[in-house]
Amino acid sequence: MPLTFDLTAPEVVDDPYPFLAAARDEGSVQWHDGLGMWLTFTHAAANAVLRTRSLGRLWAPRTFPDAAPDETMAAFELIHVNSLLENEPPVHTRLRRLVAGAFARGHVERLRARIAELADRLADDVADAGVGGSPVDLIRYYAEPLPVQVIAELLGVPESDWSLLRPWSNAIVKMYEYRVAPEQRAEAERASAEFVDYLRGLVVERRARPGDDLISSLIAETDADGARLSEDELVTTCTLLLNAGHEATVNVVGNGVTALLGHPEQWAALRADPGLVPGAVEELIRYDSPLQLFERTATADTVVGDVTVEAGSKIAALLGAANRDPAVFARPDDFDVTRADNPHLGFGAGIHFCVGAPLARVELQASLTTLLRRFPGLALHDRPQRRPEFVIRGVQSLPVTI
Repeated sequence: MPLTFDLTAPEVVDDPYPFLAAARDEGSVQWHDGLGMWLTFTHAAANAVLRTRSLGRLWAPRTFPDAAPDETMAAFELIHVNSLLENEPPVHTRLRRLVAGAFARGHVERLRARIAELADRLADDVADAGVGGSPVDLIRYYAEPLPVQVIAELLGVPESDWSLLRPWSNAIVKMYEYRVAPEQRAEAERASAEFVDYLRGLVVERRARPGDDLISSLIAETDADGARLSEDELVTTCTLLLNAGHEATVNVVGNGVTALLGHPEQWAALRADPGLVPGAVEELIRYDSPLQLFERTATADTVVGDVTVEAGSKIAALLGAANRDPAVFARPDDFDVTRADNPHLGFGAGIHFCVGAPLARVELQASLTTLLRRFPGLALHDRPQRRPEFVIRGVQSLPVTI
């Protein structure tokens, strides 16, 4: 029987995991009438979706029944049709080789000390806001600005322009949900156009005066055949790094600190042994995944689990369900920072495995280490406010006392 539960229902958005577990009991892959696609509920099925080559990321412009006759999404389409995330080989192979080559120029190590410095500087802001026991929104003062600043440093965006990035990213990623209002589409298009124009200007500057930033490396990078990135591909790569890297990181911190402070014994374990931080970061990603759903399209009839996904049909890996699968994770609903065996799918798998995963891990470890060192008595002041979306799962506000 097709699934009918609404992924956008407030109770599902608030805590999807009981709904995903109940669905898993009915089958590893099931059809969802409302979304018009197959959904996976086990680790094995999600892993197959992410790795099977006949299930591709094939970008197609979305249509909306309530769209005005003159509505256009040209800038939004531009930053996706050229994206390595939305392409398959051979285009994906060329783009990923170039981006990986640019990353290999030492950007993660270059930023390691700077990330710790940025986290400490933001911790100063948290301390100032929390003087006298006042509640502090950890999202506003810490989790949200840190990844923006890291991506800005990576791309070489001047500090005077850092404030531009978060609103652009926030507007664009709302398009990844399944219910998007006309005003949200207009905001996403405006943000896409402004970001593209800004990046084109930055590319012109870096071509004239190269620096030690990733944009300069991407301009200089060639693959073995000498094929360079086009300007549209370069701009698209930069928007992908902001949207994917920033949104995921801010939501891992928000979801993760919420989990840690809701399990004070786990926070105490980290305080007692900071050496647990690298493993704890993986558990934060597994326990409350910042990306819940990743779509693929069948290019040929493909068997996943016990169903056949017909060519042209869509199937989505539900990463949150995969990361709570009891067939893979002992006590999957327990939050355990000492968990050793943790093959979560939070960074994806296969050819679309997150190219920025090494940087994200450095950033998340620095973020958590700084919070532990600076605010050992960190505690929840009030119930966190969840973002009202399912696909990108995060916390809008996280009131704490320090």
